Amino acid sequence: MTVDTYATRIQLTCAELSMDSHCVGESDGLTFCLARPEDYDDVMAISQDIYGGNDYLPHRYHSWITEPGRVVIIARRDRKLVALESGLLVDGGETVIVEGLRVCPNERGCGLAGVIQRFVDGYIKRVYPNAKTKRLTRGDDPGPEKLSKFTLLARRAILSLWGDSEGFDSFVSGLKEKLLVSDESNSSSPLVPVKDLDALKTLLLDSDLSSRLQLPGGAIIQDWQPLKLMESNLHILARRNLTWFVDGSGGKPLFMSFHTPPYPIPFNGGSLRFNIDLYGTDTSLAKKALTAHLNSVRSEIQGLVLVHIYMHQTLWEDLKQFCEGHETVKQFRDYWEQLFLEREP
Repeated sequence: MTVDTYATRIQLTCAELSMDSHCVGESDGLTFCLARPEDYDDVMAISQDIYGGNDYLPHRYHSWITEPGRVVIIARRDRKLVALESGLLVDGGETVIVEGLRVCPNERGCGLAGVIQRFVDGYIKRVYPNAKTKRLTRGDDPGPEKLSKFTLLARRAILSLWGDSEGFDSFVSGLKEKLLVSDESNSSSPLVPVKDLDALKTLLLDSDLSSRLQLPGGAIIQDWQPLKLMESNLHILARRNLTWFVDGSGGKPLFMSFHTPPYPIPFNGGSLRFNIDLYGTDTSLAKKALTAHLNSVRSEIQGLVLVHIYMHQTLWEDLKQFCEGHETVKQFRDYWEQLFLEREP
């Protein structure tokens, strides 16, 4: 079935479907509706083992369904919720970031993911006709057949650590000591926090920034959401409560980083997830930035924490070695990557 056919079906009114005002269409025996607060428990019920317990949606669901420019669609069969996908309009409405895809466990591998993806594509095409590009990130390599449907814009390396709050504090202290012993704290440019929104705007809208920092696909990826460097996206970043550091050597920084505040995830019965995004290829600055971000959340860490650090591939081995040698904070998984993909919707 073509996207246009799906778009036509989307135009069915709720009266025609005998459903409530949140219903947006039906297809393949499924009824599609805009997600509501009362759907939370049903959504969590189909999210078992999503991302190995690293699932962000339990924490973000309620903010997602009220976020400007975001569509969250659920699919039900015989009133049972069986799938969900979301799309966020960015880049001035020209791009949709798709994320959150999930299917109930007993229907995985049966093609249901493709059904809801096509429906959401059609819905967005009708509601947001200016959206010309579909972007997504994923943490697994789907293979050449699936990748052939997309343009692969970039790959980023991911270093994952885990440990408990008791060991986290001494781990950060150990990193500080390593910087002092290696003299890397003084041998390169200082890192400075960026709190002023005007200064941040000037930094991000610098036309040379992408090439200096070798940004993936010419974008920044904030916690798996790729965003072009344009003013409309600054409003999205402002909602994320990020903590920024930048190379303070002058007006043309060679390194930039930020972290998303730690948030709860289901892993191991309840843990914290902490994501750090590093941009640039200077190893010394990367070590400083990593240490600065970890240090800034020391007081917030309770219980078990999983730290995911996203970076240029050339930094991974040095940062892995930098973080080694601690008894309670260790590498969580081997080298893995974040793929940045694009296609027409």
